[in-house]
Amino acid sequence: MRPIIILLLIFSCLAGSKPRQKQAWRLSGFAQGTSWHITYYATDSIIAQSAIDSILTRLDSSLSIYKPWSLISRFNQCEHSMEIDEHLANVVSASFSAFQNTDGIFDITIQPVTQAWGFGPIKLTKMPDTLTISNLMQCVDMRYLSLQGSTLIKRKPCVSIDVNGIAQGYSVDVLAGYVETRGIADYMIEIGGELRLKGLKYPGAKPMRIGIEAPAENEFEPSLMQRIICPADGAVTTSGSYRKFFESGGQKVSHIIDARNGFPARNELVSVTVWASDATTADAYDNALMAMGLEKALQFLQQHPELAAYFIYRGKDGRIADTASTFFDKFMSVE
Repeated sequence: MRPIIILLLIFSCLAGSKPRQKQAWRLSGFAQGTSWHITYYATDSIIAQSAIDSILTRLDSSLSIYKPWSLISRFNQCEHSMEIDEHLANVVSASFSAFQNTDGIFDITIQPVTQAWGFGPIKLTKMPDTLTISNLMQCVDMRYLSLQGSTLIKRKPCVSIDVNGIAQGYSVDVLAGYVETRGIADYMIEIGGELRLKGLKYPGAKPMRIGIEAPAENEFEPSLMQRIICPADGAVTTSGSYRKFFESGGQKVSHIIDARNGFPARNELVSVTVWASDATTADAYDNALMAMGLEKALQFLQQHPELAAYFIYRGKDGRIADTASTFFDKFMSVE
């Protein structure tokens, strides 16, 4: 009779035990000149900080113009061509698509011009004149680039590239891919304000919500929270004229450079928040939409239903206002 009693006790214990519930696990650090955060929901701690740091270090070694030994820096210094890794190849391929779709507004060969405006490794003390920009623009055009397998080729030795307008989004996607290989289905990943989310928030299995920044009355002052949204699985990135700027002689110049003419974009837009299925795509188009201006940006979104966007702009009366594309509206239908 004793074995039967032991079995009954075991079954009783198993029947009374409850499955472990998902809980939040958080990681954070510093990379790419900014902070990063990962929140994932699982029954156990699955992701190691060292694994994330290792991935971000490899990405920096490929994509950072601030690292003289990186692949992108070495390509910028070469005269014709160079073998590159999958990360730089993926970013360049995505950049070609954005370049074509935006008729050249998004262009990674803008690097000499962005550097001239003070947005690069070399810090400047004065703004460039029209002649300087005109000369630099002779080296700006993605049609001077070609990617053949793992070989990146430039047709002019002066061509150099800057992928800062897409690299953080791509890095978020790389981290998301790694997290999913670990069997995690519910997470939020953010680098420098560019984020990707999937699944639900636990405990409670609730939809994830995020906040969108809005500037103060002076758009170069610290930002305020404008909207709380509940987006679908995918990515949300934001570009704003108040987030980065170059100051010289009392003038503030936005980092949003129109690659068609080499000058900072000047229009009513203050910020653009873009939703897309992946962060690489969202990151590529937020700056481009900023450079377009509100009317053209909304027209562009009508032709690209795979994207959605929320705009903060300054009206003709000087006051801050907002609007959104039709698809983005449904993300704001939460209390």
